[in-house]
Amino acid sequence: MNLDSLLVQVVEPSRVQRHIIAEALRGLGVQHLELFDQAGAALAAMRRETPDIVLSSMHLPDMTGTELVTEMRRDASLTDVTFLLVSSETHYRFLEPIRQAGAIAILPKPFDRDELRTALQSTLLYLNESDSEPPDSEELEHVRVLLVDDSALSRRYLAQLLRNLGIASLIEAQDGAEALQIMQSSTFDLVVTDYNMPYVDGEELVTRIRQNSDQPAVPVLMVTSEQNRSRLAAIQSAGVSAICSKPFGYDTAKQLIQQLVLDRDL
Repeated sequence: MNLDSLLVQVVEPSRVQRHIIAEALRGLGVQHLELFDQAGAALAAMRRETPDIVLSSMHLPDMTGTELVTEMRRDASLTDVTFLLVSSETHYRFLEPIRQAGAIAILPKPFDRDELRTALQSTLLYLNESDSEPPDSEELEHVRVLLVDDSALSRRYLAQLLRNLGIASLIEAQDGAEALQIMQSSTFDLVVTDYNMPYVDGEELVTRIRQNSDQPAVPVLMVTSEQNRSRLAAIQSAGVSAICSKPFGYDTAKQLIQQLVLDRDL
């Protein structure tokens, strides 16, 4: 699959902004575009023909971009459609659900075309619909991964991404407490965890893995939307192997896992 074969939906109420986004997409090689000014019409079109990626503004006439992606994730036929937010919105309460729902990227307005190109390329890799095997699939197929996130939507996105990398052995936990229980009876080559979780959060999970488990050296990759520098510093001090921001792209995942599990340099 190439950029010229992607079906891309653009949901943007401003006619001027729709034109700018559409022209940028065409300039990058996207040929199949559907343009909408409201979320309802876009959802109806999605249910008739599933797009490969949806680019949406945050503030739409009939709902927010957050509500749009939530509606998509509730529909079994749209659960895995990649979502890209293009917005000048910076408020946490709007952006956090977008991150948790597995957005492939959040681009600002005005966006940089290189950022858009990177997001589209990440979508192509995520879709992984070519006949060839995922990169390094033979090396990663026996890697055992524990995926920890209290958001079912985020877990679904991350699990699919990891499988596209060739990881076949994957166990999921909905919070740190469940993860620690699982680790009492199973060993792993990598733990991928969120930070903000109930009961046992990501920092406590890392601390207890390092200090009170039978697997103190297992690599721990934290994928989080946390922005507070003091909290991130505390996570580093707890012994996390690497921290990556949500949204978490395919290229970043591939590079970090090669570094952490296969001991390759980035």
